[in-house]
Amino acid sequence: MKLNENFIKHTIDGQTVVVPTAESGFHGLIQGNKTVEAILYCLENETTEDEIVEVLCKRFDGDKELIRADVRDVITRLKEIGAIDE
Repeated sequence: MKLNENFIKHTIDGQTVVVPTAESGFHGLIQGNKTVEAILYCLENETTEDEIVEVLCKRFDGDKELIRADVRDVITRLKEIGAIDE
């Protein structure tokens, strides 16, 4: 999976947002915390949920299954708005 080309990741004053293009069909901004930022970074290239979980486990302290649940939640939400290509 990968971030859809119609969604552009941008950092403004240390805050990462995803901005949809006119072709995306989604209207609004996507903001997130450092976890969402790390997930979006992973989605710049073709990746899997397991690979994202491993990256986040190395970057953040926390229970692997809780991290996996957070990753799954973010991915699900991004899929709902068409921001992820599979």
